[in-house]
Amino acid sequence: MITRIVRMEFKPEHRDRFREIFQQSCKSIRAMPGCLYLSLHTQADNDCVFYTVSKWNHPDDLENYRQSDLFKSTWANTKILFDQKPSAWSLTPEAELI
Repeated sequence: MITRIVRMEFKPEHRDRFREIFQQSCKSIRAMPGCLYLSLHTQADNDCVFYTVSKWNHPDDLENYRQSDLFKSTWANTKILFDQKPSAWSLTPEAELI
């Protein structure tokens, strides 16, 4: 399994447009093969900063999504709204805590 966290900072006037894009695409992203989970979060002290958290069955599933037309069109509509360069992390579980 792989967890993908993407941090995006938007210009204040583009926050609502990004929320619309996410709302329009989230069901399709969740339906991608291997997608186990997808959520959107806002940074507590800065409502211009958003994080997406997704979980994928296998790194190849994430890569297949990133190469899909869905990702390409969603990202094209999103990246023009950024105020700062986005950053992303891919995490694999180290161990389950009891």
